[in-house]
Amino acid sequence: MIFTETELAGAFIIDVDRMSDERGFFARSWCEDEFAAHGILMPPVQANLSSNPRRGTLRGMHYQLEPYGETKLVRCTRGAIYDVIVDLREESPTYGQWLGVELTADSFRMLFVPACFAHGFITLQDHTDVCYQVSAKYAPGYERGLRWNDPAIGIEWPAVPTLISEKDRRHPDFQQLVHHSS
Repeated sequence: MIFTETELAGAFIIDVDRMSDERGFFARSWCEDEFAAHGILMPPVQANLSSNPRRGTLRGMHYQLEPYGETKLVRCTRGAIYDVIVDLREESPTYGQWLGVELTADSFRMLFVPACFAHGFITLQDHTDVCYQVSAKYAPGYERGLRWNDPAIGIEWPAVPTLISEKDRRHPDFQQLVHHSS
């Protein structure tokens, strides 16, 4: 695997290292030792799928509070997404900053999302599926969200969403997180 650290410390774009021949290619998409060599200790305890029939579907921006903070390894398995993360670590020099990466089924590219980051995406094609490996089990009482279009964060989405759940529409702004997260 090819790890590229992003400007948000601890977040990585991960490309598969393809071994190709006339049959196609073979590549690793997970290796505990390779992740550990980059300081990522993420034993997946849950795997999630998201199926999205319509282009323009926005999901996010989601995170879980400690002690149920989740690290995620996100991959698009059909179609394409614009995947976005926001650093919510108050002690981080990149606190409140965001990063967006296009993930497609054809590229096999993945995004590693550290704990204490909000995560979301918008589908760029109809019939888009996303797979997540997650380091913590879903804990409903610790689930939180950040408003996808909060001007204080300023995420530059590549398209206007056409479908957002009512729950995701109601997430608080960044300035309200301190009061909303406990």
